[in-house]
Formats: sequence, C-alpha cells, structure tokens
Amino acid sequence: MTKRPTAGSRLASATSRPPVKKLPTRGFPIQREIQKLQDALNAFNERIAELESEGHRGRAMKVLRTNALDFARQIDELRSLLVEPASKNSPKAR
Repeated sequence: MTKRPTAGSRLASATSRPPVKKLPTRGFPIQREIQKLQDALNAFNERIAELESEGHRGRAMKVLRTNALDFARQIDELRSLLVEPASKNSPKAR
C-alpha cells in the first residue's frame, strides 16, 4: 500500500510548527485554561497524525477529529473573552 500525500493537511506539518509560548498563568485564569486546552488539542492532533500515517480510517478517527474541533472551539470562545469590544464612543469607532 502506498502512502497518500497529505498536501494541505494541517496535521502534515505539525512537527515543523513552532512551540506555543507559555504564558505566566498565575494571574491569568483564562490564559491558563486556553493553555490547557491548547495542550490537549496538540495531543489530539499528534495522535491523529500518528494514526493517519499508519493508515487508520473510520469511527475512531472521526471521534478524535470531533474532539479536536471541540477543543479548538473552546479555545476560540475563551480568546473572544479576552478581546475587548470597541466602545461606541471611542474615536476609532466613529
């Protein structure tokens, strides 16, 4: 069986991605939670990449991908809490 190329796959370049910088999480509970979720997401992505390279397909892969997407969604939700919306009275909003 020949290995299919995974062009465009985000997982294909997982090892070439620079590590995520750790934040001083002591006073930043949202950042700490984001970091924990990011670590879990990275672990899921590594496991998915391992299984794909071994040729696994099927329900287990779908479950892993669904969980990874859920972690990514949670990270996005927490990051959106960190973004302060522009005030209607601010000069840039006019």
